[in-house]
Amino acid sequence: MGSTAILAAIDKELARLENLRAKLLKKEKADNPGKTSGSATAAKKKARRKLSAAGRERIAAAQRKRWATARKGKKR
Repeated sequence: MGSTAILAAIDKELARLENLRAKLLKKEKADNPGKTSGSATAAKKKARRKLSAAGRERIAAAQRKRWATARKGKKR
């Protein structure tokens, strides 16, 4: 097999693979219509949830209680 024939076979295989890749990408977009490319989703930031002052105080009080229990060597 000459080098020309080998190059022709490689070109044919590359064309087949590119065609298959295009079909897979088209199918993926059809399966996930709301999805965008990775770079577009990475740019979006999730909204941070806010914790009220009362909620923070409840968490702090519970943690202080855990620390006091741990200092005494007791289980909760």
